[in-house]
Amino acid sequence: MPSSRKDSSETKYRKRSRSSSSSNSDSDAGSRRLRLGRSKLSEVERLAEIERQRAAHNARIMRQKEQEQKIVEEETVKRIEEMVAQRVAEELEKRKDEIEAEVLRRVEEAKQIMERQMLEELERRRKERLEEENRREEEERRKREELERIVEENNKKIEEAQRKLAEERLAMVEQSRKMEEDRQRMQREHEKRMRDEQYLILGKKNARPKLSFSLSKQ
Repeated sequence: MPSSRKDSSETKYRKRSRSSSSSNSDSDAGSRRLRLGRSKLSEVERLAEIERQRAAHNARIMRQKEQEQKIVEEETVKRIEEMVAQRVAEELEKRKDEIEAEVLRRVEEAKQIMERQMLEELERRRKERLEEENRREEEERRKREELERIVEENNKKIEEAQRKLAEERLAMVEQSRKMEEDRQRMQREHEKRMRDEQYLILGKKNARPKLSFSLSKQ
């Protein structure tokens, strides 16, 4: 019986020892995994920082290269412009007489063109002035003819009126003459009748003195 209790105690102790060892092993494994995870995280951050620094360095190098390229391009353009200007100056100096002659030729040509245009303009204005004078003369002639026509018509009307007035006057004179002739004729007839009557009276009565009657002109 004591031996059985002792074996049982030993068995329990061994079980507890194994359980404690297993717990310790699990704790160590977790710590190692945590440390490993932290180590991996630090490595990623370090690599990211290195990549950022490399990118910044590359960007600085790129900007520096761009600036250098820009300076090189500006210098190249400046040198090209200077070379072109120098070449143009040299060509101009070589062709100075030719250029001056060409300039004089063009100036003379422009002068001739301007003179021709001026003459054409003067001719155009002269024609316009002549046409205007002709038009004005034609208008004046038309007005003068119209006025002459009106005057002629008025003269005809006046002549016709004068003719009618003369005819009327002549008719009146003729009428007056006829009236005067009729009056004189009537007077003569009256006088003759009176004389006849007087003669008749005298012939019947010789003792009576001879009477004479006359009518005055009215």
